[in-house]
Amino acid sequence: MPTISRAPDTGVWLLTTPRTSYALRIDETGAPCHLAWGPRLTPREAEQLVVPAGEAASSFEGRPAVGEELPVDGGTRYGVPSLQVRYADGSRGFEWQPTGHRVLTPSDGVGELRLEFRDRLYPLHVALHYRVRDDTDVIERWTVLRNEGAQRVSLPRADSAAWSLPPLADYRLSHVTGQWSAESQLRRERLPHGETVLTSRRGITSHHASPWVMVDEGDAGEEHGRVFGAALAWSGSWRITAQRTPDGRAGFTGGVGHEGTCVPLAPGEEFATPVFAGLFTDGGFGAASRAWHAYTLRHVLPHGREVAPVLYNSWEATGFDVDEANQKALAERAAALGVELYVVDDGWFGARRDDHAGLGDWAPARERFPHGLGPLADTVHRLGMRFGIWVEPEMVNPDSGLYREHPDWVLHTPGRARSELRNQLVLNFARDDVADWAHGWLTRLVADHGVDFLKWDMNRAFSEAGWPGTPDGHDRLWTRYVANLYGVLDRLRADHAGLRIEACSGGGGRVDLGILTRTDQAWVSDNTDAVDRLVIQHGFGQLLPARAMSAWVTDVPNQLTARTVPLRFRFHVAMCGLLGIGGDLARWSEEELTEGADLVAEYKRVRHLVQHGVLYRLSGPHGELPTVVQYAAEDGGESLVLAWQRGPRHGVPRLPVRLRGLTPGARYRDTRTGEVHHATVLAEYGYRPYLPSGGWASTAVHLVRVGQDET
Repeated sequence: MPTISRAPDTGVWLLTTPRTSYALRIDETGAPCHLAWGPRLTPREAEQLVVPAGEAASSFEGRPAVGEELPVDGGTRYGVPSLQVRYADGSRGFEWQPTGHRVLTPSDGVGELRLEFRDRLYPLHVALHYRVRDDTDVIERWTVLRNEGAQRVSLPRADSAAWSLPPLADYRLSHVTGQWSAESQLRRERLPHGETVLTSRRGITSHHASPWVMVDEGDAGEEHGRVFGAALAWSGSWRITAQRTPDGRAGFTGGVGHEGTCVPLAPGEEFATPVFAGLFTDGGFGAASRAWHAYTLRHVLPHGREVAPVLYNSWEATGFDVDEANQKALAERAAALGVELYVVDDGWFGARRDDHAGLGDWAPARERFPHGLGPLADTVHRLGMRFGIWVEPEMVNPDSGLYREHPDWVLHTPGRARSELRNQLVLNFARDDVADWAHGWLTRLVADHGVDFLKWDMNRAFSEAGWPGTPDGHDRLWTRYVANLYGVLDRLRADHAGLRIEACSGGGGRVDLGILTRTDQAWVSDNTDAVDRLVIQHGFGQLLPARAMSAWVTDVPNQLTARTVPLRFRFHVAMCGLLGIGGDLARWSEEELTEGADLVAEYKRVRHLVQHGVLYRLSGPHGELPTVVQYAAEDGGESLVLAWQRGPRHGVPRLPVRLRGLTPGARYRDTRTGEVHHATVLAEYGYRPYLPSGGWASTAVHLVRVGQDET
């Protein structure tokens, strides 16, 4: 069980997870201060970390910039504030006054600590929350702010938590950057002195950055070294600020919003920040990823233990030219391949013939579906597949009945132009009437047409982000929008227990722990080029598991890169996540259909390992050497090894990779060749997956434990 204890003499709080400890205390000024985060400690050992506050080196220093649980703007603090407050009388700042604490008795392996404070002068109350579990080293933290006064309060910054790191010789920051079609590009760079800001100002998580960081001393590798990291469960604009101070410390703080926006609190109003979860491991980046994956499967994804079906999506086959006849024909071919979920993409509704019109008018196009979607859904179900459909509820085309009826429903600022991106405007989901409208048509769509799966898309960032006629509308919409988005998703899932949802935003523009709490998987990128996807999937998997990652096999030459690689190579890349097929099956040759069916069947035999196994990155996607990943069963009973050689292997050494997650002393049989391997050889001396000498070679090797060596 997780433990939460307090030493009465020193006031040290100690939170203990299966392998780590987190310690803090309230200092003499009333401020909550960090003590330790790392390997497990006993309460007595944690108390030894309490040292008297030293005198400042000069009158220019003030309190240390790193070391408080939620640094505030006030007093002699000059570092990055996690909490900034502006009161109605124009004054600013916050002074900690402890008012109590509460420990929730652990139940079902969960324990929670709440530390309560108020400002010494103003009736603003702050509660710091900590949650620990008995099956993960991830610590969940968030903050609740409540205005108990009679006047409005504004919060220019209201972060969820600040994480302090121990003094280290050096600090290296890991995170991902990117853009549309090139998301999740992993960066590992020395953390510079000063402040480093990672952010999205777009109203969504964004293609350009992701709200998580990892920090190490600069010497961690895939399987060794201490790594500290945190991830924010939020799907709107966000900000994480890492800082490295002149006194040799480092830390990071993160939460909702970006510079120039505020969280308003009306009298009696409360704001609960999203979870900013943290993890420490001494097993390197691989162990960090595996811990985050297990946490996401168990405590984030609504149905993380389910086996996801093989999917087909019609977009690349038909584009906007969608009708009942061509969808039924594609469904027949998809079913013959072994597909289990058939998804109709854009173009099925209203006046949608291209991306210029129709968004907002969510009724099946009569000339294309004379009897609605029912006959197509019936056909898909008769073929033994689930039925899915693409929607974009947060958007509207100016050329639509909805916009002509409700032009005030979009984000806009009076007197300013309404900027169109992709010929569309953003509906103001912060408005309850817009959210209710979206829930209404979505729940009818699902119920009336037997929809089992929604691909929920969102194809542009915010602009003219105003909310006319609402007090503090510009500031309020940034958080209210996300809250109502979450509310619609929650209501849909409550209405339809069997409904599954994919999060999409023009590819990977909204992928985070917040949206994944309410959806079942994420569309990682509109770039389906298999070679590029090796890099994108490598970055995605640093934090998120394969069970959350949609991956498609599409046609060549690839529509974005014009690259041509073999069908087998494309399948093996897509098999690293939730296998989907997005090619035009009407143009596949009989040989391609046969090979595709064989590869779908191969994936079904091993998908339990991909979706719920333990990932080991044996060789990365950069450089000339083959890329190799392994998915191992938790009990060591079987493993899947996937390998890709991008270019010709001439002059590239065939270096062995050491497999992980095997049972010591066991023997493993290759299910394709029948060859038996000894675990000791595979783990200590290495394994060379067979790859033909030509370019774009790939292989999938399924190893099953068949016995134990005699000692």
